[in-house]
Amino acid sequence: MNYLVVLSGIIFLLFAACLFTKTAMLRKRGIRAIVQGPFEKGDSVLIVFVIALLYSALARPLGLPMWEVLVRPFWEGTARGWAGLVLCVLALIGFILSLVGFGDSFRVGIDDKNPSKLITGGMFAISRNPIYLCFVILLVGLFLIHSNMLIAATAVFFTVMIHRQILREEAFLEKHYGEEYSVYRKKVRRYF
Repeated sequence: MNYLVVLSGIIFLLFAACLFTKTAMLRKRGIRAIVQGPFEKGDSVLIVFVIALLYSALARPLGLPMWEVLVRPFWEGTARGWAGLVLCVLALIGFILSLVGFGDSFRVGIDDKNPSKLITGGMFAISRNPIYLCFVILLVGLFLIHSNMLIAATAVFFTVMIHRQILREEAFLEKHYGEEYSVYRKKVRRYF
């Protein structure tokens, strides 16, 4: 089995562990980090893609059964895989730095009942959406390592869904923070 595939699975699990650790730490302090807001049309299909991404990233390293057509690599070679691994590591580091920089303000979803202060420092001084950017970089890295149809389709779908969520959050931030967010938006780019 390809060691790059195993390492990508480990990085993927570390991503998930960081996310769950952050939400658990906030829950201990009485902060509800996972906020379920109203779903829009198409949001429920995201669950299917989350499961598909999780399974496709972990199936080969764990030796789980997988339909060959979906996981057959588009190309062979390790140069792209190494580039993908570098992107996955950078995404993980950026993700951790973003979670730390978010402090107690971290939320999954839009918390319109208990919004906290606008975070503009650290990774948020480079990108208005560093966590989402790290997810996209991770997906590109996973694609370069696995280079198969399932990861490609999942990466494209997640990137579209992430952009859609960013637009929702920007509308909320503009409404909630007003001029403070407008000034921040002019200084810092949406992605990088």
